[in-house]
Amino acid sequence: MKQSKEYNVLVNLLKERTITEERDGMEVHLKQIPDSDHVGELDPRVFEVLNTPEQDFPDFGQLEMKDIPFDRLREVMGWPNQDITQTGIQTDFQTIEGENGSIPIRIYSPKEGSNLPAIVYFHGGGFFGGSVDTVENPCKAISEKAQAVVISVDYRLAPENLFPAGLTDCFDVVKWVYQNAETLNVNRNQLVVSGDSAGGNLATACALKDRDLGTKMIKLQALIYPVVDLAHTENEVYEWSLSKYEINNHQDLILRGLKQMRGSSDFLLQVYLGGQTDSVHPYASPLFADDLSGLPETLIVTAEYDALRLEAEAYAKKLKRFDVKTKLIQYNGMDHAFFDKIGQYPQAEDCVDEIVKAMRSLFQTGEVVLAD
Repeated sequence: MKQSKEYNVLVNLLKERTITEERDGMEVHLKQIPDSDHVGELDPRVFEVLNTPEQDFPDFGQLEMKDIPFDRLREVMGWPNQDITQTGIQTDFQTIEGENGSIPIRIYSPKEGSNLPAIVYFHGGGFFGGSVDTVENPCKAISEKAQAVVISVDYRLAPENLFPAGLTDCFDVVKWVYQNAETLNVNRNQLVVSGDSAGGNLATACALKDRDLGTKMIKLQALIYPVVDLAHTENEVYEWSLSKYEINNHQDLILRGLKQMRGSSDFLLQVYLGGQTDSVHPYASPLFADDLSGLPETLIVTAEYDALRLEAEAYAKKLKRFDVKTKLIQYNGMDHAFFDKIGQYPQAEDCVDEIVKAMRSLFQTGEVVLAD
């Protein structure tokens, strides 16, 4: 789909308006709001979306798990994003067999090329929602821009399938891609895992499992505002505080979003782990892994006004301490789930470009295709 000239200008401005600062010993690449010099406020597109009446949902913390309307929640999750591809990406629907049974996957491929990089992508949704439908357009964009095969995983959802069921599905797909590289027309030595939010958790948990098993399949992990701390208890790793967010405007909207998301932590913990797994298990809360050495090169993307930002920053710093090559990018003025809004938020497309750039650099292949 051809985007407007204004949209493409904003995408390219994001690349020009990037500054770097050091934050607690970690280099952070700050993507400034493309069409504003203001700091400490929402991007105009985020403000437009957030400044609308909220849907009325009950306080799930006051409900028994059996009384929570998960079907209703799943129906309203996601965002009607846009297909920004221009060359035509082939989509193949398949089902593979894993340890826990059948796993539906979608495979997005360029129409030409051979021995291509492969990206296994895991959607977000708090471990209980989201879908391959929501991330179809972002996955197609990655496939086109990277000239790579993207495999999107319809993993089992909680609470019907508690940890580690979803993770097991995800890792089973990683193994399947690696083992079937020739059939998929991919290079098994150029295998990437990526995901947003809960999907970012699953991606880095797969990388940890890959390292622990000594299989060494994964060469890059691209984590988009990942969940890496399900415990949310006092700890020595990092401290979560509203004071660490610079807010100069749109205070009510920003604080509402941060507090609501932070307040949902106990709910997600119960939904995903069901009280059956320690909340600091490294495959559930990767931030608490004792040893991060040997993990693949890492890209971590955050949003300025996302409650997950601080834990993602802490994870980047910890990876660096274990000598894992890590790049940390923050999109100013953005809130959680901005990647879902590709075609509307230029930051979502720029995030795709950053993932592709990391792949190009690591695998020494072609250049990122920028917006016209």
